Amino acid sequence: MKETYYVGAYWLSRRESAETCAQRAESFFRLLASCDPSLAHWFRKGRTLEEALKHRLEPDAASLAKVFHQQAQKEGRFADDGFSLRGWNGQTHEAASTLSLLCGDASVWVSNSCLFNPPEEGPAEERVLQTSVLAQILRAMAMAFEPEWGIATSSQHRNLVAPESARAGTFVGWLMYFSHRRGPLPPLPPPVHIEAVENKGTLVILTPERFTASNPAHVELARDVAERLAQAGLLTPLRPWET
Repeated sequence: MKETYYVGAYWLSRRESAETCAQRAESFFRLLASCDPSLAHWFRKGRTLEEALKHRLEPDAASLAKVFHQQAQKEGRFADDGFSLRGWNGQTHEAASTLSLLCGDASVWVSNSCLFNPPEEGPAEERVLQTSVLAQILRAMAMAFEPEWGIATSSQHRNLVAPESARAGTFVGWLMYFSHRRGPLPPLPPPVHIEAVENKGTLVILTPERFTASNPAHVELARDVAERLAQAGLLTPLRPWET
């Protein structure tokens, strides 16, 4: 069975205004557009292809803030509920990518998140599912949303190492992001590569080639890294954001 991949960033209990969430989303869309040509334009989802293509997402902060305010009024949201957004890149079939966002939620039970699902077939998949491109996407999430933790990996490997009930921040995958607030990283074995994300955190990249759950060497490397990170206290559940 072919493996499917995703990129996600997570943070807990950080209440933010519609304007702040819109500014963060604008920054993310700007950075995402530079990762691949297929990620330059986004649309709100609709019931049909024709309907969806009529609702282009304008990625500037003012337009996004308007969307969030309209959402809050329509759904009767409280100030602590945060703001959500779902998008699709307007491509059909093999080039389609989707994303979803929850920002500004103050709950200690539901994490804020930014999730990206890359293309699953064709040339767009081959371009996006490169270590360097996924690192750019995860870095964009880290820069824009300042999450506590992030990951890019296959859904199959996630299901192998993390039960469905596990909280985000408790398993190892192909690429990971750790905020500095989680603590320093321990020494990690080759071929693991580490990159700083300005003064915010660190990217950890397990392999330069595509990581798969069907490769025993990849699974064993992930297990070794997981043991080291767990001993360093980096695989604990997310913590409420401290203001």
